[in-house]
Amino acid sequence: MPPSPHFLALADGSVFRGRSCGAPVDTVGEAVFNTGMTGYQEIASDPSYAGQIVTLSTAEVGNYGCNPEDMESRALFLNGLVVQNMNRASNHRSREEFADLLARWGKPALDEVDTRRLVLHLRDHGAQKAYLHASDEPVSEAEAVERARAWEGLDGQDYTRRVADPEPRDWNPEGDRFVVAFDFGIKYNILRGLGDCGIRVRTVPSGTSAADVLRLKPDGVFLSNGPADPVAVSGAIAAARELVGKVPLMGICLGHQLLGLACGARTERLKFGHHGCNHPVKNLLDGTVEITSQNHNFTIVPDSLPDALELTHVNLNDNSIEGLRHKTEPLFCVQYHPEAGPGPHDSRYLFGQFRELMNR
Repeated sequence: MPPSPHFLALADGSVFRGRSCGAPVDTVGEAVFNTGMTGYQEIASDPSYAGQIVTLSTAEVGNYGCNPEDMESRALFLNGLVVQNMNRASNHRSREEFADLLARWGKPALDEVDTRRLVLHLRDHGAQKAYLHASDEPVSEAEAVERARAWEGLDGQDYTRRVADPEPRDWNPEGDRFVVAFDFGIKYNILRGLGDCGIRVRTVPSGTSAADVLRLKPDGVFLSNGPADPVAVSGAIAAARELVGKVPLMGICLGHQLLGLACGARTERLKFGHHGCNHPVKNLLDGTVEITSQNHNFTIVPDSLPDALELTHVNLNDNSIEGLRHKTEPLFCVQYHPEAGPGPHDSRYLFGQFRELMNR
């Protein structure tokens, strides 16, 4: 039997063959892996994956299908997907096959890939530029490798403007506390988490100024998750810096990094990032351990923390920074996702903590 004409080519020259099972198009992106056992639709619709080709480490994908309720944003934002087995759905909630959802949004995917070997390769050699060949265009492995190497990559790129909703949106109009949320690629489950605490939310585009935010007279300001390099989101860093001390602030994921940068810290790239829903994090304030959902390629540099910031959470896998709070101002942030979607709910109390901060 001849080898499949479809494959994933990495910039280091490695090639992993598979079968096209999404949109029949080619793409470039940063190859990363996610260790979650479930939640493939939420992963595909998480705007933080913009610019990335995601490999799922779990072997069986698509089994429970897809439905509108499990979308985490208005579209699919990842560049491509790689799995071992793409299965047909068998679940009463399913309204669409996962492969069909990918194809409908123009997202290429490969199955029948040795994802165990691919994940180990990315773990050992790091996330890297990649070219996913899923079309009928005749592309050689060598040509695909060169196309991967020629891609500009994610470093220095502001992807938030590509994924954020350009129009303000209102959420939970019955809430008795009002929060303005910077939309850098905000997930619906974050909005649900805030709403469950009685918070009324208005999302604003990523380029909104601090002055425009303050004109809305919010009780608090939230900085959301989002894709790519935090340093490139310079306008949001400036806005956050101006907001510190004027209104209670909370940040998640990219928002955490932006608040750190606004307070004078630095960020750096992780070797292969944190992508999954089983990352242990220690809360240094009370000694408890939380299992968390994570999705980020960058982290705050520990020795860059200014005196004004206190370390509150650390990752028990690699000791990276997972949470910070300001020593004198109403501000805290976490690198992980307390809303999960998919993942555990150990950290959902943080939304209530944000409300308490606004009540003081």
